[in-house]
Amino acid sequence: METKSLLLFHLLLLLISLPYSKPDLSADRSALLSLRSAVHGRTLLWNVSLLNPCSWTGVICEQNRVTVLRLPGFALTGEIPSGVFSNLTELRTLSLRLNALTGNLPQDLANCKSLRNLYLQGNLFSGEIPDFLFSLKDLVRLNLGENNFTGEMSSGFDNFTRLRTLFLEDNSLSGPLPDLKLEKLKQFNVSNNLLNGSIPDRFKGFGPSSFGGTSLCGKPLANCDGSSGSIVVPSKPNGVGEGKKKKLSGGAIAGIVIGSIVGLLLIALILMFLCRKNSSSKSRSIDIASIKQQEMEIQGEKPIVEAETGGGYGNGYSVASAAAAAMVGNGKGGDLNSGGAKKLVFFGKASRVFDLEDLLRASAEVLGKGTFGTAYKAVLEMGTVVAVKRLKDVTISEGEFREKIEIVGAMDHENLVPLRAYYYSRDEKLLVYDYMSMGSLSALLHGNRGAGRTPLNWEIRSGIALAAARGIEYLHSQGPNVSHGNIKSSNILLTHSYDARVSDFGLAHLVGPPSTPNRVAGYRAPEVTDPRKVSQKADVYSFGVLVLELLTGKAPTHALLNEEGVDLPRWVQSIVREEWTSEVFDLELLRYQNIEEEMVQLLQLGIDCAAQYPDNRPSMSEVTRRIDELCRSSLPEDHNPRPEPINDADDNSSR
Repeated sequence: METKSLLLFHLLLLLISLPYSKPDLSADRSALLSLRSAVHGRTLLWNVSLLNPCSWTGVICEQNRVTVLRLPGFALTGEIPSGVFSNLTELRTLSLRLNALTGNLPQDLANCKSLRNLYLQGNLFSGEIPDFLFSLKDLVRLNLGENNFTGEMSSGFDNFTRLRTLFLEDNSLSGPLPDLKLEKLKQFNVSNNLLNGSIPDRFKGFGPSSFGGTSLCGKPLANCDGSSGSIVVPSKPNGVGEGKKKKLSGGAIAGIVIGSIVGLLLIALILMFLCRKNSSSKSRSIDIASIKQQEMEIQGEKPIVEAETGGGYGNGYSVASAAAAAMVGNGKGGDLNSGGAKKLVFFGKASRVFDLEDLLRASAEVLGKGTFGTAYKAVLEMGTVVAVKRLKDVTISEGEFREKIEIVGAMDHENLVPLRAYYYSRDEKLLVYDYMSMGSLSALLHGNRGAGRTPLNWEIRSGIALAAARGIEYLHSQGPNVSHGNIKSSNILLTHSYDARVSDFGLAHLVGPPSTPNRVAGYRAPEVTDPRKVSQKADVYSFGVLVLELLTGKAPTHALLNEEGVDLPRWVQSIVREEWTSEVFDLELLRYQNIEEEMVQLLQLGIDCAAQYPDNRPSMSEVTRRIDELCRSSLPEDHNPRPEPINDADDNSSR
């Protein structure tokens, strides 16, 4: 009898303790299976026969608990059932972005007290942002953008004392923007909501795009006083006439009319004079001043990512190409047609179907202003299209220039943009290259990110990395002191079939010190102090940054990086250390399945190349070998590297 009583007592204790038992990996597994059965759409490719869920796609474990769950763009639909997150209590990162999940946020999400990164953008969540969310005080990054959240913004956001990123754009939040403290906040966006009122001082340091599509006012948007800019008569001492618009007298109006007529006559006379002058010099090329003005306009008005892409945004004009006009050299046209050295000098077997006169008659457009000068697209009368680079800051002697440019012209590799010819005079130095129809990698990566954009898939990006590596490896094989010196995405040009070619090689040794110290900002190895003296290991560093740019979709000068005060390699490394590696990849790459391992391997190679110390970086031959192995292992038999257009506006975000 006593034995039975004892057994009943222990059984009772066990039953009482069950609700308070600590969740373990089996409980995490059950929670994941509950989620899988509740959200419809593409089946999660999880091998449910395995008791350990840590090998499932998007699941990462640590110390026998699930700490990361990432299921971005998995076409998940429906509501998340209650009870999933009450077991996943050790989650540090949760990413369900770019799905079609509906309903309110599950209340048991409050049990994930260790959560640091919450990415729910691009879904159909609705209702007010719940108060229980503000109990997650360790959140560092919170993205609830592109949902259907309503109601006012709560002051509860101030509970997030560690928050660095807060994105709430494209919802239906209303009311005023609360005066939150959030001292560590670096990224903020509440655009396209129903918010109104003045912008608190804490948020006035963010750009206008953070508040666009709202009724908010104050810096950085328009003032809140609603002033229209009318001229108002100052208040008189007795108050008479206060606030009334100033009226013009009849004499003033007559003076304005007469002044306008005189001004129009002057403009007409100036136009007639200019037309006559243009007629008398009809056969002359555009002078160097107009070229320099074009360059100033490009540099001053275009974004840097366009100004260095070779994307062909510049103005087209004819009679004489800008490139040929540059050869005039401050109007000294006699240099062009004189004999001897004042000719185009061709290399090797380069086709000599045109000469200097043909180039003079070509139509042209400005492609971009880069590190070593301005590039032009020149279309000759016989239909030949070439790219012409007008060098700047050339300080070496003519003999030394010709000696070095001959070495550049002798470079022959399928992954280099071949130098076909050059022109040298005292005032102008021009290089003639094959024209690359698709422009630069920089333009393709960072150009139009809107709906309908053609994405760069994994095959194309890895192929570009391999081709560029082969081109640079060839350069390094020409001697231990031969380097490129200016590797960056705007110097990787593409053909229509997305074959990559490395350009601008060998030019770093032709020009003087940079006029602007940051002209290759983000790519230059830390040990490089003189851009004319770049080692092969410094080239490897620049190539590593290029690889990271390919994978992340972020330029080294990206605003996000500037705000955080880090360069691209350190930003990537910080994310990898936090164990949310997939968050570093461009969203366009996350659309493709079963390549995660290859992407991570290439990411690690980029990090290795961008090591702080030169001795820790691999050689370009080793880099090429590793990328080649990656490409071979990820290449399906029926692969199609051609990209397909994206119509999903959700992929506009770089987050």
